[in-house]
Amino acid sequence: MSSAVLRFLAEGYDQLDVRYDDEKRVLWCRNRPRERSCFNPELLQELRRFQAAVEAACRGCDLQSTPVRFVVWGSSIPETFNVGGDLQFFVDCIRGGDRAALERYARDCIDVLYPNAHDLHAPLTTIALVQGTALGGGFEAVISSSVVVAEKGVHMGLPEIMFNLFPGMGAYSFLTRRMHPFEAERLILSGDIWTAEQLQDKGVVDILAEPGSGEHAVMEFIRRQQRVGNGTAGIHRVRRRVNPISYEELRDVAMTWAESAMRLTDRDLRVMERLVRAQSRMAEARPASSTDARPSNVVSVSF
Repeated sequence: MSSAVLRFLAEGYDQLDVRYDDEKRVLWCRNRPRERSCFNPELLQELRRFQAAVEAACRGCDLQSTPVRFVVWGSSIPETFNVGGDLQFFVDCIRGGDRAALERYARDCIDVLYPNAHDLHAPLTTIALVQGTALGGGFEAVISSSVVVAEKGVHMGLPEIMFNLFPGMGAYSFLTRRMHPFEAERLILSGDIWTAEQLQDKGVVDILAEPGSGEHAVMEFIRRQQRVGNGTAGIHRVRRRVNPISYEELRDVAMTWAESAMRLTDRDLRVMERLVRAQSRMAEARPASSTDARPSNVVSVSF
C-alpha cells in the first residue's frame, strides 16, 4: 500500500492525532479525548477503526514488505497518557441499572486491547510511549502493547479498588504475562500509584527514558530493530505462544467486571464521582494548546 494511502488513513479522526513516517514505517497515534482524558465510547470506536485500517494495510505482508512496521501509542494531552475508563458513563449506567450498556462498553475495550496485544495480527510491533500519567484503563492500554517505553517520573497504577471495583479490561491478564500472578494481584489490590522506575523494576516497563526524551528512546529502539528486528519479532511471537491471551479470556473477565460493577453501593459511586470531578479539574487546567506540549509528569488526585 502506498504511503499516500496510509497518510489518508491517518486522517479523519476527532479524538486521535495520527502521523505516518513512511521512511521508518512508523504510525504514531496519540489519543486526544475531548473533555476528561478517558476512554469515552466514541474514542474506543475511533481506536478500533484506526486499528482495522492498519490491519487491512498490512494484510498479506511480511516484515520486509509491510508498510507499517511499528505502531506507537501516546497522548497529545500534557501530563497525561490516559486516566482510564469513562467513570461518569459507568456511574450513569449503574444508577440506571443498565448492565447491557456496561457490557457493551467492556466489549468495546477488549475489542481494542486484544488486537493490540497481538500486534494487530500483522508483522509489526506495538509500542506504548508513556510521557504522562496512566491510570486504570490507561495503564491497561499501556501494558497491552508489546513494548512499553516510559519516561522517568511518570505515574501509573490501578486505583479501581478505591471505589470497591477491580480493573476488568485486561490488567490481570497482561500483568501476569509480565510478573508472577501473586505480585500482579498485590499490585492490583493495593490501588497504589507507581513511578516508571518502580514498574521497570517489576518488569512492567521495558525501556526507561529521561523526562522529555521518550520519543527519542522509541526511535532508538526502532533503529536497533534494523539489526535485530527479526529476533525481536520472533520473541514476541514466542511470548504469545507460550503465554497466550485469548479473546475469550479477556471477554469473560470483562463480563465479571460488569457484573461486579452493578453491585457497587451508593457510597462506592460517590467515590467514583469524586474522581470524575478530579479528572475534570485536570482537564480544565490543561494549556490552551496541548498537541506539542510535554508533560510535567506530576498528578495529584485526592478523595
